[in-house]
Amino acid sequence: MIISKKAIIFGGFLLISLLACPILTVAQSRTTRQTREEYIERYKSIAIDQMERYGIPASITMAQGILESDSGNSNLSRSSNNHFGIKCKRNWTGEKVYHDDDEKGECFRAYPSVEESYEDHATFLDQQPRYDSLFRYSSDDYRSWARGLKAAGYATAPDYAERLIKIIEEAKLYLLDRPNGDRLYAQHRTEQKNPDAWFADHASTAEHTTITTIDPDNYRVTINAHEGYDIYQTNGVYYVLAKENDSYEHIAEKFHISARNLRKFNDLKELSAQPMTHEVVYIERKKNRWEGNAQHHICREGETTYAIGQTYAIRKARIEKMNHLKQGHTLRAGDKIRIK
Repeated sequence: MIISKKAIIFGGFLLISLLACPILTVAQSRTTRQTREEYIERYKSIAIDQMERYGIPASITMAQGILESDSGNSNLSRSSNNHFGIKCKRNWTGEKVYHDDDEKGECFRAYPSVEESYEDHATFLDQQPRYDSLFRYSSDDYRSWARGLKAAGYATAPDYAERLIKIIEEAKLYLLDRPNGDRLYAQHRTEQKNPDAWFADHASTAEHTTITTIDPDNYRVTINAHEGYDIYQTNGVYYVLAKENDSYEHIAEKFHISARNLRKFNDLKELSAQPMTHEVVYIERKKNRWEGNAQHHICREGETTYAIGQTYAIRKARIEKMNHLKQGHTLRAGDKIRIK
């Protein structure tokens, strides 16, 4: 196979743009990582038990565990069995570990087992007054739980609720919230492994001018590497994936950009905002429009203009202007959003 290359000078370093898929991909370099599916199979029964005892949706527990622990692969989860990023707080009397997060050397809870981490997560939500309002929601209302967790301050990421909802819907974790959820999820996994069923489920009948959603993992191709970061591109804009405990200051230093500009590239105003593990971080300014064939994006539940902008590498303000939306406008599932 002949690989065509085009050299591009960007920010003082050389980017090599491969016009064909490289022999080694990011996914191939992570063969020893625990997959999301393996993580779910391993801990879903614990999440269901916690739902039956406390009323916390099993889907929410699983999605938080996947997001906060990187499916059990993060340093914090491996070193201390802490799968939910829970910090020590004043009343914690158990083992402790110190880990860089919003600040350097923060105190995190350590557990003898993952099971105890799951148990502490449930009691943490149950006993903290700021989460009381969540328990008004049904244990199968994962969308309200996701938005409630964000509103109560569980995480600082602006799209934390949308991330949880995306994980739940991609993996169909909502099946775990239903009666006989373990069996329903196992049935789903069996059907997923059947090629004929998979093809029928994924047959596209949508118009070519509309995109329901983009899955970056289906098209993400490494352009080059710089200072330990793989560099990718979407909509003609370069980006990297944040590492565990990464910061905008660290990424900015590596790419010779001010942290202030880096946050502006990613539509963030808060100086305290920091990326989560594997979050997309654009290292140059996003575009005014989508340069692909699609004209519109169909919203999913809980999606925001910020999240759409990060998905398509389009400025948030530009999306709002194209669609005559006021800042802070709440999108609904099924809304058709112009992207060009």
